[in-house]
Amino acid sequence: MRKFYSPGGFLWRLSHPIGAAALSLALLAAANPTLAQTGGGTLRIYHRDNPPSASIHEEATDSTVTPFMALFNNLVVYDQKVAQNSDASIVPDLATSWRWDAAKTELSFTLREGVSWHDGKPFTAKDVVCTFEALTGRSPEKLLRNPRREWYRNVEQVAANGEHEVTFKLSRPQPSLLAMLASGYSPIYPCHVSLSQMRKAPIGTGPFKLAAFREFLSIRLVRNPDYWKKGRPYLDAIEFTIPTSPSTAVLSFAAGRFDMTFPWEIRLEDLKTIKRGAPAAMCETTSMNVNINLLINRTASPFDNADMRRALNLAIDRQAFVETFTDAGAEIGGTLQPPGGGGLWGLPDDQLQSVPGFTPDKERNQAEARAIMEKLGYGPDKRLAIKLSTRGIALYTDIAPMLIRQLREVYIDAELETLETSRWYSRLSRKEYFIALNATGNGIDDPDQTLYENFSCKSSRNYAGYCNPMIERLFDAQSKETNADRRRRLVQEIDTTLLVDDARPPIMWKRGTTCHHPYVKGHVNMVNSIHNGFRFEDVWMDKSLMVTPARPRQTAADAGSIIKAAGP
Repeated sequence: MRKFYSPGGFLWRLSHPIGAAALSLALLAAANPTLAQTGGGTLRIYHRDNPPSASIHEEATDSTVTPFMALFNNLVVYDQKVAQNSDASIVPDLATSWRWDAAKTELSFTLREGVSWHDGKPFTAKDVVCTFEALTGRSPEKLLRNPRREWYRNVEQVAANGEHEVTFKLSRPQPSLLAMLASGYSPIYPCHVSLSQMRKAPIGTGPFKLAAFREFLSIRLVRNPDYWKKGRPYLDAIEFTIPTSPSTAVLSFAAGRFDMTFPWEIRLEDLKTIKRGAPAAMCETTSMNVNINLLINRTASPFDNADMRRALNLAIDRQAFVETFTDAGAEIGGTLQPPGGGGLWGLPDDQLQSVPGFTPDKERNQAEARAIMEKLGYGPDKRLAIKLSTRGIALYTDIAPMLIRQLREVYIDAELETLETSRWYSRLSRKEYFIALNATGNGIDDPDQTLYENFSCKSSRNYAGYCNPMIERLFDAQSKETNADRRRRLVQEIDTTLLVDDARPPIMWKRGTTCHHPYVKGHVNMVNSIHNGFRFEDVWMDKSLMVTPARPRQTAADAGSIIKAAGP
């Protein structure tokens, strides 16, 4: 069974349903309306690596958002039951309603009353003000890192109007503000808890409370009995375990030690393992708004030379990447997520193929790249030796060998350097690399987020050092445009210019696979952001399906075999 998303009307895409038993169980549940959500149980998920910290506002990775989003609420949030994020799927959260003024420069929220933080203190408008003073750099206590500062560059003030109303005052209209507030990257933090505590033991208003965060070992969340949304969450607890390796984690999932895999991390060889060990498992392959791209440090020689950057871009055989990673349905696209994969803003194919490096003639592209390299003094007998840096998780390291082979075709010998997550982002921020294989997971599917965060001259996330004041003026023009068609035309002009400038050459747009056992219900993978779907308050365990073959209990010996030991 294969179902696909289409840009017009979006349907669930199931690329890898494993086993007829799972389908039969799903049909049985649909036919029996008496099967309702039941409370209780612990959802066990393996985590792909150690989160750099627990502070969502200070991190730029789903390694933090996935386990910790469930601790928090936003003012508004993307509906957790709708796969495609859009303006139509934004629903109330800590705010019960909102309204724009006539000039579209003030957005006011009426706040929910009777909400408490996990430590019992009341939530008020003051907490919203404190959160955005930190994000806009105006608070006395500073964030160690502020990856989303560019999101809120247009916010002049967030003002409280009593205890239950706040108003965002903008320097100009910005229709995307509500979309950014709905992201999993936009939780409300408490005023009375220090940022240093939020990195290790965060306090939220969400459906789950933090019970333990053991670095390099595990994260445990427990049900918040005082959650303001009555009847939620269904689960008693969620446990994230950090395993020794991805293959060990998959084996443990197949053996029943985990209920769900880390989202979008399952590879083709993993599916074979799961099919053998857990034939009833449900595996979904979806788009995810992750752009695999080549970062080129424009501030360092020899890549401060535009011709050298163009040679790198032309060396990439994008179709070969797509064909190699067909198990996850990779796509070729520009700076914004392709429309065929669930994106709302990406370039159509005919416009994309007019851009250098995106024509399907790889021989012509690579011949042009070699000619450029020869003009720069390189050739078969004088090759450029360089380090290719990447993050030490499978999403990155699986792809790196193919890129290295393609670069060899144009006289570039790249040595792979892999970095642990916390070192990876700090190295990129300091621009301590030459070229890097990167995966950009967009917080929301909106041009404001992608353009300002990744390409604005002063953004801390502009890892390549790209700066074009002329095109940045177009960023502002599209941002304040309230007519959707005119905004789309501006965005396509910007996207094409970024590609021609080799600003951050996209290699491919990934899809990814997530697996869970049939008794796990209520989780929806979102197709145009990997950061917004982990509130987990609607997830439940169908105990009627937790039957033979019995899942082995995890003993201390088992734990020792799958958990990475904490070291100095």
